[in-house]
Amino acid sequence: QVQLVESGGRLVQAGGSLRLSCAASGLTFRDYHMGWFRQAPGKARESVALISRGGISTYVDSVKGRFAISRDNAKNTVHLQMNSLKPEDTAVYYCAAALIDDKYNYWGQGTQVTVSS
Repeated sequence: QVQLVESGGRLVQAGGSLRLSCAASGLTFRDYHMGWFRQAPGKARESVALISRGGISTYVDSVKGRFAISRDNAKNTVHLQMNSLKPEDTAVYYCAAALIDDKYNYWGQGTQVTVSS
């Protein structure tokens, strides 16, 4: 059974930093593309940062230069380092896994990030 468990979300002031972590189990982690997505109240879910099985990362424009995704295949974990946080980064952040291209079919339960102004 595949499980993705996020952690690290909390309330932080604008300009601050957070590091989200996602622990994966029940899958051959190194074979999967991993991603961080977020959903703010009343908005559609969006892709924030993706990292391929080969370690190539991509970001949504709004977080470029502020967020960094990384993976540790030895520990089956993926992280999202978030710096210079803004109130508009407030959302529930989800970790997801895809075996094939952008078919993210495994999802975590989410972790709340709230950025106060």
